[in-house]
Amino acid sequence: MAKTPAWQRKEGKSKSGGLNAKGRASYNKRTGGKLKAPVTKKPSELKKGGKAAKRRKSFCARMKGMKRKLTSAKTARDPNSRINKSLRKWNC
Repeated sequence: MAKTPAWQRKEGKSKSGGLNAKGRASYNKRTGGKLKAPVTKKPSELKKGGKAAKRRKSFCARMKGMKRKLTSAKTARDPNSRINKSLRKWNC
């Protein structure tokens, strides 16, 4: 029986939200994707209009929309939900 990829298992997920390096590598290998590590610097430390700042802004906009539209009210309020952890990690 084939093992599920790391990004779908606990070992590929970061405790603070999102995927860890092993999870990203597994996802990229399986799907041909190009997932990168999150932008975890504070917005004040990022260069205005820089690549990382734009990437962070885009991620935050997408994920906030997903949180609003695609999650239950219970999940949206839960501070330990995967979506809220990732939003915190990205400083959204």
